[in-house]
Amino acid sequence: MENNKNHILIVDDDDRIRNLLKDYLTDNNYIVSTSENAIQAKEKLQYIKFDIIILDVMMPGQNGYDLTKEIKKQIKVPVILLTAKGEVENRIKGLELGADDYIGKPFEPKELLLRIKNIINKNNKIDLDFKHNVGEAEIDLNKMTINLSKKSKKINNSEKKVLIEMLSNPGKTFSREEIGKIANISQERSIDVMITRLRQKLEINPKNPKYLQTIRGSGYVLWIE
Repeated sequence: MENNKNHILIVDDDDRIRNLLKDYLTDNNYIVSTSENAIQAKEKLQYIKFDIIILDVMMPGQNGYDLTKEIKKQIKVPVILLTAKGEVENRIKGLELGADDYIGKPFEPKELLLRIKNIINKNNKIDLDFKHNVGEAEIDLNKMTINLSKKSKKINNSEKKVLIEMLSNPGKTFSREEIGKIANISQERSIDVMITRLRQKLEINPKNPKYLQTIRGSGYVLWIE
């Protein structure tokens, strides 16, 4: 399995900007879809889950402000507004409607890339107030428990720290060294023992793990369906 790439939707009626951003973000390892107006954007939003939307404000038909308001009522997805208008009142209007960030034209693609990374990194942080499911296991990071097959098992602080990082980065392979730093454990044997304990709490069949797997020669990975 490959790590999931973040999928970005660019909505702009300017062909040049749309294509430039698509090429630039694709080169920076993002999946990119484009739309030239609100109608096309809403069609894509019906069947594709995007990680972030880059949205031009001044478009024919429904403008970016109104589209932002409509999107935010229906789904939870970050929106960055693009506009030639740099006045404070326009920036505030966009943020009041739910936009997550705002950048005025002309802009450097690198600046937009940094803003995208900041928003995605922020959204990737695990919310400790919510329960998280890995297969049939339910993880409660607040109570520090894992419920599986009608049994509740406690996790310790080291296991909690590792789970937070792995849940934040599903599909990412963590080396033993990385896990050791996260859990503040120095001995490789202790790291392996901790992973074994987590499997016993997460997996129906810990000896043949489906979710918390070993990547031979590399480390460990958590898959989430």
